Amino acid sequence: MFGLGFQEILVIALIILLLFGGKKIPELMRGLGKGVKSFKEGMNEVTDVKKEVEQDEKKDA
Repeated sequence: MFGLGFQEILVIALIILLLFGGKKIPELMRGLGKGVKSFKEGMNEVTDVKKEVEQDEKKDA
């Protein structure tokens, strides 16, 4: 996973736990999930627009 081993991931998780506390982590993950979902929706929009442009170009040719 991104060149990280289990020990590195564990250390990162512990640092996050110490910085934010156990109660804030679910809120952070929820926000991260919403951000990823929004990013995917944006990428899907770009793909859809690209397909529409390609179809229009084929009709014009």
